[in-house]
Amino acid sequence: MTHQAHSYHMVNPSPWPLTGATAAFALTGGLVMWFHHNKLVLLQIGLILMLLTMIQWWRDIVRESTFQGHHTPTVQKGLRYGMILFITSEVFFFIGFFWAFYHSSLAPTPELGGQWPPSGIFPLNPMEVPLLNTAVLLASGITVTWAHHAIMSGKHKEATQALTLTIILGLYFTLLQAMEYYEAPFTIADSVYGTTFFVATGFHGLHVIIGSSFLLICLLRQINHHFTMQHHFGFEAAAWYWHFVDVVWLFLYISIYWWGS
Repeated sequence: MTHQAHSYHMVNPSPWPLTGATAAFALTGGLVMWFHHNKLVLLQIGLILMLLTMIQWWRDIVRESTFQGHHTPTVQKGLRYGMILFITSEVFFFIGFFWAFYHSSLAPTPELGGQWPPSGIFPLNPMEVPLLNTAVLLASGITVTWAHHAIMSGKHKEATQALTLTIILGLYFTLLQAMEYYEAPFTIADSVYGTTFFVATGFHGLHVIIGSSFLLICLLRQINHHFTMQHHFGFEAAAWYWHFVDVVWLFLYISIYWWGS
């Protein structure tokens, strides 16, 4: 085509979906090899291939959106719908964990001692580290909103500072949760309480790490002046995701840490 008569982005052929799928397959197989045979080679290959795919795929998308002008308002609208649907799917992912928790806790079986928490389980105090983690994550929600408003106002330095603070708070949350896991008086194998606790909070912790990575990429792009007052959907998507992580944590704190203890 010598002239494009529409505002859609016709993506060029790319090898990254194929290398990404190969990396995911290697990671899955590598985990099995690690668990059953204590061999790390395949897992390490999968991780390296996944990292290389991420770096190069994101590089291409940044180039298409920032320098080649392919992300027109029509394309951005499609990206927004895609992000909304992705976050919706994540909501249903966590609904499954809450369903399991309430199914077990609202009507404890005789095997659990007919009570919740089950007999022999000593839950964590919700007024200690979990409450601090709640404050940290809520504060990070405020700083990411501050960064968004700074970008929309064209305040480059202020946006960079707010984004840096958000990432620090996210990493601090992860550190606190790791400490909490290390000191927890029960394990994932301790009845349905331990299983629902570690699976639900663990997947949330994984989402915090993913969100922190998302924001770190946005910080690098912000430093390199990729975002303008009108064109910054990459950051908006990260902010939406971070607010989703915030809201899920509030439900986790109220349900599992406070009510469930």
